[in-house]
Amino acid sequence: MSRNSTRLYRQKNNGFSLIEMVVAIAILGISLGMLYQAAGGATRSVKVSEDYAYAVSIAQSLLALHNTAPPDGVSLKDETADGYRWSVQTSELALAEDTDQPTVYAIEVAVQWGQERNPRSFVLSSVVPVMEVVGDR
Repeated sequence: MSRNSTRLYRQKNNGFSLIEMVVAIAILGISLGMLYQAAGGATRSVKVSEDYAYAVSIAQSLLALHNTAPPDGVSLKDETADGYRWSVQTSELALAEDTDQPTVYAIEVAVQWGQERNPRSFVLSSVVPVMEVVGDR
């Protein structure tokens, strides 16, 4: 073998140095850490969206259930089995005295959820007519 071919053979068989391997592993670790952070953030975001959608559904159901209000109003509070607290409150709206419109109530449905240190809430407001009281016959 000639001297040039031996030198060429040694250059082809040189592997990665220890420093190159450490740098490659460090880059891989940083990349995987960033990927883990992104996936965790997306999972938390989906959970928050699901909780919010469920709270909206509860509020809409309560508003549909109370589509009219008794003459003395409504004041209810309760909690679902999965930790959503809700309340329904009505208050009479002042209308002009010279109109012959029926009396209406402002209704507010509030739903709260989450821990005490990071509570979340959703409020749905509307207007509902007063139930007509049917007299005895």
